[in-house]
Amino acid sequence: MAVAASGKWSLGGCQLGAGGSQRAVRSTEARPRFVEGSIVRIFMENFLTYDVCEVRPGPSLNMIVGANGTGKSSIVCAICLGLAGKPSFIGRADKVALFVKQGCLKGVVEIELSKTPDNIIITREIQVVNNTSTWFINRKPTTLKTVEEQIAALNIQVDNLCQFLPQDKVGEFAKLSKIELLEATEKSIGPPGMYQFHCELKNFREKERELENLCRDKTNSLEKMKQRIERYKQDVERYHERKRHLDLIEMLERKRPWVEYENVRQQHEEVKQRRDQAKEELKNLKEMQSPVTKKIQETEEHFKSLDMKIRDKAAEIKDTSQKCKQKQDSLEMKDKQIEEINQALRMKKDEEMDRQRKIHNTHKMIEDWKNELDKMVVCENLQPQTDAVNNELKKLQEERANIDSDISDLTAEKMNQEREKNRLIDRLGQLNNIMNMKEENLKGRFRDTHTALMWLRKNKDKFKRKVCEPIMLEMRDHQKLRVNAVCAPAESCAESLPSRPIEELHRYGFFSYLRELFDAPHPVMSYLCSNYRVHDVPVGTEKTRNMIERVIQETKLKQIYTAEEKYIVKVSAYTNLTLSTNISLRAAQFLTSSVDTDERRQLENQQQDINNMLKSLDMRLTTLLERQKHLERRDNELRQQKKELLERGNRRRQLESKIGVKYDSLRQLEQDAINLEKESQLANVKIKEINTEKAKLVTELMHLIKNCISLNILKADLVLQSATVAAEKSRLESEYKAASVQLRAAEQQFHELDDRKRVLTENCKELLKKARQVCKLSPDQYLPKEFQTAFQALPTTLEEIDAFLNEEKNRASCFTGLNASVVEEYNKQTQEIQQLTDYLEEKKNELDNYKQNISQVKERWLNPLKKLIEQINEKFSNFFSSMQCVGEVDLHVENEEEYDKYGIRIRVKFHSSTELHELTPYHQSGGEKSVSTMLYLMALQELNRCPFRVVDEINQGMDPMNERRVFEMVVKTACKESTSQYFFITPKLLQNLTYNDKMTVLFVYNGPFMLEANKWNLKAFCRRRRRLGRMDEQ
Repeated sequence: MAVAASGKWSLGGCQLGAGGSQRAVRSTEARPRFVEGSIVRIFMENFLTYDVCEVRPGPSLNMIVGANGTGKSSIVCAICLGLAGKPSFIGRADKVALFVKQGCLKGVVEIELSKTPDNIIITREIQVVNNTSTWFINRKPTTLKTVEEQIAALNIQVDNLCQFLPQDKVGEFAKLSKIELLEATEKSIGPPGMYQFHCELKNFREKERELENLCRDKTNSLEKMKQRIERYKQDVERYHERKRHLDLIEMLERKRPWVEYENVRQQHEEVKQRRDQAKEELKNLKEMQSPVTKKIQETEEHFKSLDMKIRDKAAEIKDTSQKCKQKQDSLEMKDKQIEEINQALRMKKDEEMDRQRKIHNTHKMIEDWKNELDKMVVCENLQPQTDAVNNELKKLQEERANIDSDISDLTAEKMNQEREKNRLIDRLGQLNNIMNMKEENLKGRFRDTHTALMWLRKNKDKFKRKVCEPIMLEMRDHQKLRVNAVCAPAESCAESLPSRPIEELHRYGFFSYLRELFDAPHPVMSYLCSNYRVHDVPVGTEKTRNMIERVIQETKLKQIYTAEEKYIVKVSAYTNLTLSTNISLRAAQFLTSSVDTDERRQLENQQQDINNMLKSLDMRLTTLLERQKHLERRDNELRQQKKELLERGNRRRQLESKIGVKYDSLRQLEQDAINLEKESQLANVKIKEINTEKAKLVTELMHLIKNCISLNILKADLVLQSATVAAEKSRLESEYKAASVQLRAAEQQFHELDDRKRVLTENCKELLKKARQVCKLSPDQYLPKEFQTAFQALPTTLEEIDAFLNEEKNRASCFTGLNASVVEEYNKQTQEIQQLTDYLEEKKNELDNYKQNISQVKERWLNPLKKLIEQINEKFSNFFSSMQCVGEVDLHVENEEEYDKYGIRIRVKFHSSTELHELTPYHQSGGEKSVSTMLYLMALQELNRCPFRVVDEINQGMDPMNERRVFEMVVKTACKESTSQYFFITPKLLQNLTYNDKMTVLFVYNGPFMLEANKWNLKAFCRRRRRLGRMDEQ
C-alpha cells in the first residue's frame, strides 16, 4: 500500500491517507520511476479546507476518494494554482485570494515536479490583502514568467481540458467545438511541432488569402489607372494652350496697376497746382479783411461807451421820477386827511340827530306805559291756583319718570334679546353650511343614501322610534335603494367601561380610548361599542409607534391606533404565536366636518323663546309709549295754565320796572349832548394847516418835474448818437460778413483740394505698392527691363487693357476643368503605374513562395495528424466495443485549404437501434457524455506527451455498469509502463472493483475526531482492522 502524508482541518479536521487492497500494497523501493514533469509531492498550508497538508501521489494512477465536501477538489485546485494556472481555469472563483482558508491572511501551495537530475520545487504564496502571489523555484524568489517557462518546457498545460479536467469544467468538455478539440488534442498528445505547424498553416493561409485579394485588387487598379492616363493626354495638351492665355492675362494684370498708378499720379499733380493757387488766394483775402475787423472793434467800443451814458441818464431820470411820485403821494395823503376831518364832523352831526330822536322816542314809550299802568286794576290773589297747578305737575313728572325708566329697561332688554337672536341665527347658519357640505358630499358619493335621507326627514312621523341619519332599514325594502342599515342593540352599550383604565397605558404613549375622540347619537354609539368595541380601542402617539413590538407583547391588546397606522393583533389557532398586521390610515372623508344635532335643536328652541319674548316686550313698549304721550299732553296744558297765572301777577311789576329803566336811559342821553359849532371850528383850523403843507409840496414837485425834463432831453441826444454808431457798426459787420463768406468759401475750396491731394497721394502709394506686389518687386526696386519691354507690346489705356483682358479670360475660360494638377496628375499616374507594376510583380512572387511553404508545412502537419487521429480512433473504438457500443473519431474537413476549420469529430452510438451521432452538449445524456469524455481521455492516455492528467468526478452521471467498465479501462490504461501520471478524483467507488499494484489510492476523510497528520500510523490501522475482522467472523 502506498503511503501518503496526512493533513487536518482545525475545525472538523481532514486527514489524508493512502491504502488499498492487500495485493495493492508495495514498498516504496519497488515503485517505478516518475515521468519527467509528473507530480512527486503536493504541499498545502492555509489553503481552502486545509491547515497543513502534504500529498505524495504515485507515478501512475492515483485514485483520490472521499465524500463530498471533504477536500478532494481542493487538491485539484492546488495543482492548478501551484502550476501558474488562473482561477478561471478551475471555474470556482475569479480571485486567487478566495482560495486562502477563511480567517488567514496568507496561503501556500508547493508542487514538486520530477526532473533529471534534480526535481523542481515550485512554491506560490498567496496574499489575501492585495490579492497578489509570490513565486519561488527551489525556495528562491522568481517571477511568474519564469515559472510559466519552466512549466511549458515540461509540456504541462493546466488550461487544456484534454490534460486537466476539473470538476466544474467537466460539462464544458462536451461543449468544445471540433476545432477547439483538435487544438486541445494537438497540444496534449501531438508530436513536437504539430500544433506549431497548424498555427503556421493557418497564418500562411491567412497571408495567402490576403495576398490573393491584394493581387486581384492591385491588378484591377492597374487596369483602371492605364485607362485613366489615356484620357489625361488630351487634357495636358489643352492645359498648355490654356497656360499661354493665362500668361498673357498675368502680364496684362501686371501692367494694369502701373497704368492706374500713372493716371492717378497725373491727377495728383493737377490737384496739387490748384491747391497752391487756392492757398495764395486765401492768404490775400485774410490780409484784406484785417482793417475792417479793426474798425468794427473801434465802433463797438464807441457804441458801448454811449450805451453806458444812456444807462446812467436813465438811472437819474428814474430817481427823479421816484421823488416826483413820492411828492404826489404826499399830496394825495393831505387830501385824504382833509376828507377824514370833514367825515368826522359829519359823523358828529349824525350822532347828535340820533340822540335827539332817541330822547323823543323814550318820552313817548314812558307816556304809553304810564297810561297802561293807570288803566290796570289792583292785582288779585292767584297763589292758590298756582299751587294747585304745581302739585299736579309734580305728580305728573313722577309718573313720567317711572314710565321713562320702564321704557329704558324694556328697550335694553329688547336689544339684548335681539343680539342673542342674531348670534343664534349666525350659529345656525354655520351649522346649516356644514350640514349642506356633508349632504353634498354624501350625494356625490352615495346617491341612494342621500335620497333615503331626504325621504326620512319628510316621513319621521311614520316611525315608532328614533331613526338616526342617514342609516335606515325600511327604505331599502320598499324603494329598492342600495342603503346599508343596522339596528342598535336592545341593551345599550354606549356607557360600557374599557377593560383597563387609560392611566395604565400612559407609559406606552396611549392618551385616550377611541370612543372619547368623537360624538354620536346614543343608539349609534351603542352600536359602535357593541360591534367594534370602540370603548376598548386605545389611541397612541409616536411613542407608541416606536415601541410597538413591546406594546403588543406586554399589553395583549387586540387593536391599536396611532396617528398614522392601525395595528391588529391576532393569536394563531395552530401555533399559538402572536401575529400583528399594520395598515396605514386613510385621510378622513366624511367626518372632517361634524354637526352637533343637540346643539342645533337647542339653538332652534332658544330662537323660538327669544321671538316670543320680543313680541311680549313690543306689546308692553307700545302701552307705555301711549301713556307717555298722554302725560306729555297733560304736562303741556298745566305748564300753559301756570304761565298765564304768572304773567297775570307779574305784568304791573314789569311795567313799573321798565318805566324806571327808561328814565335812567333818558338822563344818560341828555348828558351825552354834542357842541356842533365848536367841533366845526376845530375842523376848519386843521384843514387850513394841511393846505399850507400841500402848497409847499406842490412847489417841490414842480422843481423835480423840470429837472426830469432836462435829463430826458440829454438822454434823447445820447440815444440818437448811439443809433448813428449802431448803423455804422451794422454796415461794417455786413461788409465783414460778406468778406467772411468769401473767405470761408476760399478756405473750404482749399481744404477740399488739400483733402483730395492727400487722398490721391495715398492712392498713388497704394497703387504703386500694388503694382510692385503684382510684379513681385521690392519697395526700392525699379521696374525690370523685361517687364518694360513686355508692357510696350500691350495696350496703354485702361479701357484697352480691360477689353484685351476680358477677351483673353474668355478664351482661357473655354478650357474648363484644367489646372496645373492635370500635368502633375499625369506624371504622377505614370509613375504610380510603374510602381504598382513592380509592386504587383513582387507580391505575386511572394504569393508563390507562400503557396510553396503551405505545401511543405501541410505535408509535415497533415500526415502525422491523420496517423495520430487514426491511433486515437482505434483505441476509442476498442474502448466502445468493449462496452458493446460504437464510437468513432475522425478528422473533420470542410475545405482542405481552410486550415482554421479543421477539427476532430467524435461520433458515438450507445444503443443498437440508433445511428452514430456526433457528441454534442444537447443530444446525449449526462452519463453518455461522461462516458464519451472519459474514453476519449483514455484513448489519449497512451499517446500522451504531457507528464500527468487530472480528471475530477467524471463518473458522477454514469450508471453502475458503465462506471465499472470505465473504471476497469482506466486502471488497465493508466497502469501501463509507458503511460504518464493520472489523477482520478471520485466521491465513491463501486464494490468489488479490479485494482492494480501500480495504483495509489488516496482517501480523504474529515470529522471532529480526526488524528493530527503526524500521529497517523497506517500499519497500526491495518493491524487493528484485521483484528476487528477476525472478531466479526467469530
